[in-house]
Amino acid sequence: MATGPSGRTEHEHPVTSADANRSAWLERARARLRKGDPVLARIIDRDPTFDPRAWLDDLPPMDIFGAALFQITGQQLSVASTRSTIARIEALFGGHLPSPAELLAVEPAELRAAGLSRRKADTLRDLAERLSDGRLDEEALAELPDEDFISELTAISGIGPWTAQGVLLVALRREDVVLPGDLALRKAIRKAYDLDRLPNEQEVLAIAEKWRPFRSLATSYLFASAFDPGETEATAGPEATSVETPNHE
Repeated sequence: MATGPSGRTEHEHPVTSADANRSAWLERARARLRKGDPVLARIIDRDPTFDPRAWLDDLPPMDIFGAALFQITGQQLSVASTRSTIARIEALFGGHLPSPAELLAVEPAELRAAGLSRRKADTLRDLAERLSDGRLDEEALAELPDEDFISELTAISGIGPWTAQGVLLVALRREDVVLPGDLALRKAIRKAYDLDRLPNEQEVLAIAEKWRPFRSLATSYLFASAFDPGETEATAGPEATSVETPNHE
């Protein structure tokens, strides 16, 4: 993904019932991951208090459209470049991420001036139009199972599985999401599992089977274990290349 963990621990703020519930959930999930995967067990046990999902709390509040904008912006960009472009987009819209109607109200050239390619701007306008005219509904999308949600979003040219999976993780906080096409995740797996090459998508999925039903948490642990704040390399999945089918980038 185009984001990175902050390194914050679980209890830097006053403990609430929500914190207690989350801590209990994390303990159960960690126990399951430790039992199912010795590699993850070692990563988890390096710092038992570290919350690898805390980076999600550092992001601005995002609905489905906002998370899609974030993910589409981040295709084939580094973490730093993505955040820089997002900051310019927020500045264009008075300091916040735009709603579909707000995005449609500006000229495409203004989006390109903020740092979006023509292709990314076109994809976002297509999504915004569908959400505005009723062809897509955010509340209905939020109720869909993961695979159906991905199918709905990837019907739009420029949105592939990597982008849709990122929206599930960021906006809907789904618990069993993995991004097999994500370059950063593939590199993290190669390092953690001491592989002699980058795993392909099917190999990532095969490794991730032992993480169910907490693949999102396992993915975040692996991102956290390999995160480099100075990263300059693109991290997006295959939909951001120029050799995709029409349903991809």
